[in-house]
Parts: sequence; C-alpha cells; structure tokens
Amino acid sequence: MRRGGLAAVASVLDQAASSATNILVLVLAARLSSASGFADFSMVYVTFTVLLGLNMAYVGQTVVLEKSAERLGAVCRSGLAFTAAASGVAGAVLALVGLVLPGAGGWAFLALGLVLPLVLVQDGLRYCFSALRVPERALAADVLRLGGVVGALLAQPEGASAGRLVLVWGVSALPALGLGLWLLRPYVRGARVELRPYVRRGHLGQRFVVEFAVGNGSSQLAVLGLGVFATPLAVGALRGATTLFGPLNVLFNSANAFGPPVVGRASGKRGVVRLTLVMGGVLAALGAGWGAVLYALPGSVGRQLLGDTWEAASALLPATGAQYAVMGLGTCALLTLRVLNPKATLSLQVVFSLLSVAVLLGGYAAWGVAGAAWGLAAGSAAKAAAAWTRVSRLPAPEPARAPASAPEPA
Repeated sequence: MRRGGLAAVASVLDQAASSATNILVLVLAARLSSASGFADFSMVYVTFTVLLGLNMAYVGQTVVLEKSAERLGAVCRSGLAFTAAASGVAGAVLALVGLVLPGAGGWAFLALGLVLPLVLVQDGLRYCFSALRVPERALAADVLRLGGVVGALLAQPEGASAGRLVLVWGVSALPALGLGLWLLRPYVRGARVELRPYVRRGHLGQRFVVEFAVGNGSSQLAVLGLGVFATPLAVGALRGATTLFGPLNVLFNSANAFGPPVVGRASGKRGVVRLTLVMGGVLAALGAGWGAVLYALPGSVGRQLLGDTWEAASALLPATGAQYAVMGLGTCALLTLRVLNPKATLSLQVVFSLLSVAVLLGGYAAWGVAGAAWGLAAGSAAKAAAAWTRVSRLPAPEPARAPASAPEPA
C-alpha cells in the first residue's frame, strides 16, 4: 500500500480510537455511578464535548488547512500553545463555577477545570500530526489514551463520585500527552510560537466556530422541536435509527477533521474534485450498504441492539440509510470547499442546517415519524447538491509550489 493509503487508514483508525474512548468513558462512568452521579458526570462531559468541538473548529481546522510546509512546525507549535492558554483560562472559569455550585455537581465541574488543559492539548496533537502527514503518530498516542483511560476507570470503586471520575479521566491523559509531545518534538524544534493570529479579527477559525455552533445548535433545535410535537416513541425511534449508523459517523468525522492535508496534495482544482468525488462515492455506497444490512437484520438481533425501540426504529432505516448516503456526498463536497475556498462553507452550513430543521418538522406534520426521517434525508440531499454546485462554480486556483518534505525525526 502506498504512503497515502497508509496515512488514510491511520487517520480513520485514529478517529475510531478517539470515538471509542468517548463511548467507553460514558459506558464505564454509567456502570460505576449512581443515577444521580452519572447525571452530574454527563453534564460535565457535555460541557467538555462542547469545548472540544469549539477548539477543533477554532484551532484544529486552521492547523490542518495550512498549506505551507515551511510554516507547519510554527503553526503546530502555536496552535498547541494557544490551546493550552485558552483551556487554562476556560479551566479557571470552570473551577470557579465548581466552587460556587453546591454538592457533587460543583466538585465535578471543579475537577473538569483542573484537567481541561491536559485533555484539550492531548486532543489537539491529532490535528498537528494530520497536518504533518504522520497520522500514525496520532494513532499511537490515542491508542495509549484509550488503554489508559479504560484501565484507570476500571480501577475505580463502584459508586465513585462524579468529581473523582472526572479527575481520573483527565489525569489518565498524561501518558498519551507525553508520548504525543515527544513524537511531535522533531517537527517543531526551533519553531517560533505566534499567538497573535489567533486573537486577530478575521481569523479563519472564527468562521468555523460559527459553523460548529449552527450545526450543533440546529440539530439540538430539531430534537427539541420534534419533542414538542411528537410522542416520545417517535423521538426515540429517530435517535435509535441514527445511533445504528455510528460507525459511519466515525468515517465522516475523519474525513472532515483529517481530510484536508490528504486532499490538498492533489494537483489543482480538477485533481481535488476528482479525489473528493471518489471519496464521496465510496462514503455514499457505504451509507446505502450499511442501511441495507441493518434493514435485513432479524428482529431478534435488532432487539439486542436497541431493545424495545427496534420495532419503531427499523421502519426508519430506509430513510436514514438514504440520509447517510447523501451525507457522504455532502461531506466530501464541503471538504472540497474547505481545501479550495474555506470561506465558502459558512453560508451553506447556516442555510441548510436551518432547512433541515424545517423539513424535519414539516415531514413529521405531514407524514409522522417516517416523514420526519425522510425530511432529514431531503435536507441532507439539498445541502449536498448546493455544496457541489458551489464547487463547480469555483475558479481554478493558481498552481501551487510542491511542498517540501517534512523533517525526519531525530
């Protein structure tokens, strides 16, 4: 397998390791905690997830879009330095909030404030390794992170408090953080740290933060809006059907987070579009195929996966499979725009995220929960079509100088 193919496989495996870490943390915390303790842990973990997404949008995406090989060392070092500084400030605020809040919930937020810089900087290393085109180093650190956090949480007693679990979860990132910094050192040695671009007006990450906020906000708005009009069974059926497509979310997230350095190596607009069209076709086929496999599952197997929700969720699988098929095409269209014209994605995300909410609610009003599912598929299809239309209208960029190879590790 060529170097590019190995890098793509390592990127997908790294995203899978990161996703598995997040899933297992919640599963283990739920097993160790009381109902009220897990509620406190979940609130803190949701807060962390939002901060993680904001950091990915503001820092991580700008790092992976850097095209100058000569600047990569400085960009990676500066991005990590900004993440450390910003997470230190955010952690101090969370610690103060934790001191003010009463009870176990306050202690949990205090613990998050103490460990936030560790976990955000460790996650930020993934984007540096992706930009440097050595994702296998991110994979090594994240596999260590996965093993470390699982082992640390399994060692905790049953009934452990949320604050204790948060503290253990955060401190367990130290070995992976140390390994990641050691693996990164040869690429950033002697590079200058520049924090000013991150606080300057017009920084590209500001647009990506808005996209993140709109995308996540609209999905939450859709769920809340459906909950107002629909029965709990309808909401559970939609969530259950979407949950079954979790493996595809790993691939889509990997394409979004780590695709730009790989796609950016293609020659000119034609080369980029050709590569992302192939990627989009593969993701679309996987979405449709995965939906067909799930739809063909025997009821007994389906009930083991989703319990009593299976009967309602299985009826939505054709629509959800269609949604994920067109999402594969849309993901690669947005990836194309990120590489060729990063400023072109914001308006698409805003307009079509809100459109998805509208067609979801309209579909439910007209045809019930099946209409809501097909409404989501229609919204994803409209976004994909609009994104590829915008790609077709982009002017061809000027030929870029071939990047220099990354330095060999010492």
